Amino acid sequence: MELLMTGDMIGAEEAVRLGLANHMVDAGTEVEAAIKIINKIATKAPLAIGETIKVVNDLYDHTKDGYHSEVESFGRLAATDDFKEGAIAFIEKRKAEFKRK
Repeated sequence: MELLMTGDMIGAEEAVRLGLANHMVDAGTEVEAAIKIINKIATKAPLAIGETIKVVNDLYDHTKDGYHSEVESFGRLAATDDFKEGAIAFIEKRKAEFKRK
């Protein structure tokens, strides 16, 4: 609120500290940094990533109940083979092999 009302300018370090930005990288390394994050996300359960995007979007959609959406999403995911695979892989201390099912 303070930044919105004062119009004060802040640098990248302050933006990261305040949680307005997730990362600060050297100039010219932006694409490399983004690819690193994307590659990390790509190792996660694809169905869960899709549901996460939907739930976050629903939270900001004033026509939807974001919390209800989250509960429904968890229910859908818990019934998938990928959910079972993730849980078993965790218990067996191995990398999960998600099938998008």
